[in-house]
Amino acid sequence: MQKEKTAGENLTENLKRLSEITGWFDSQEEIDVEEGLKKVKEAVALIKTSRERLKSIENQFEEIKREVNLDDENEKIGSGLEVGD
Repeated sequence: MQKEKTAGENLTENLKRLSEITGWFDSQEEIDVEEGLKKVKEAVALIKTSRERLKSIENQFEEIKREVNLDDENEKIGSGLEVGD
């Protein structure tokens, strides 16, 4: 059973929100410093969470790769081929 993603763990949503924040800065002729600070803090939190999520995704891909390689080795052994062949 797959774990439900909590707020901030969805990479696509994080990137979408970061794009919105960037758009907000781009659209301002005169930036409200207080609002800008809030948005920068939110962006930093999103970036940190996104990095963690990317690392988790990378680890999952590596695990799948190891499983596939192990399956390939087991098939070679089962068919009488040496692993190094």
